[in-house]
Amino acid sequence: MAMFVGEYKHTIDEKGRLTIPAKFRNDFESGLYVTCGLDQCLWVFTRDGWERFSEKLASLPTGLANTRTLTRFFFSQASDAIPDRQGRILLPDNLRAFANLAEGATIIGANDKVEIWQPDRWDAFKAEQQANLAAIAEELSSFGI
Repeated sequence: MAMFVGEYKHTIDEKGRLTIPAKFRNDFESGLYVTCGLDQCLWVFTRDGWERFSEKLASLPTGLANTRTLTRFFFSQASDAIPDRQGRILLPDNLRAFANLAEGATIIGANDKVEIWQPDRWDAFKAEQQANLAAIAEELSSFGI
């Protein structure tokens, strides 16, 4: 299973292509899936990671409206891609609009997936959450954090 770490700034070209950081490219050689994530960012999964994510969603009870909503949301907005020789992928219009991406993006490793953020939004989110890290860790301590 791939593990992604780090923070990278990249541009989005006039055709909507984003370069995947060199450190992540080997994990995405066989392809990837991009979808809307939480907190107005995009989630990028390896093919195996997407399969595991899909299985988790499929294991939820479909009788619950929230299960159906999440499944519809993540799958209807998803796009699959194979990076080109320069490591670029095309971000479809719907995904760029969702994450408010124009000329640049901050790409972060988030353990089993990569997240793509609008740079100012990521900087604000990171600054806000850094002030809360101790409280967050304390709240999650019962989970072994």
